[in-house]
Amino acid sequence: MTTTTQRSAPAQNADERTMLEGWLDYHRQTLAVKCEGLTDAQLRTAAVPPSELSLLGLVRHMAEVERHWFRRILVGDAPDPIYYDEADPDGDFHTGEQDTWAEAHATWQAEIEEARRNAARHALDDLSVGKGRSTGEPFSLRWIYTHMIEEYARHNGHADLLRERVDGATGD
Repeated sequence: MTTTTQRSAPAQNADERTMLEGWLDYHRQTLAVKCEGLTDAQLRTAAVPPSELSLLGLVRHMAEVERHWFRRILVGDAPDPIYYDEADPDGDFHTGEQDTWAEAHATWQAEIEEARRNAARHALDDLSVGKGRSTGEPFSLRWIYTHMIEEYARHNGHADLLRERVDGATGD
């Protein structure tokens, strides 16, 4: 794998939507950076036992998360899961020899593009079609953006540890 992700710092004094989208893109790009320069085998490595978490699993998981929040919840689409099913509800994290960066990255990027298209059709205060399991209430796009930033930030912390264990690379 020889891609070089361009990571852009979010604007420091933009309007709210630009700021939220900037931070979300920054964290998306951070996860890509954490995966750069590794082989498929390294990306599949669960480097922090006993956890099964791998960098490739994180990318697959984030493809599912993008799909869930921006397709199922925001606009009410009902696409099937990509990597998991009832038999393996954590299938996004369970990678095997057949799973590649090329496929996972392309799928993740496609879900990000669909997320951007869906979000562009809504104002920050617009409410989702889907509702919260515990509250039965819809989510604002603002809430979804904030949640996605949190989700990426948390998993980027995991990615930092995994990457350091795989090849010693550290950094922000």
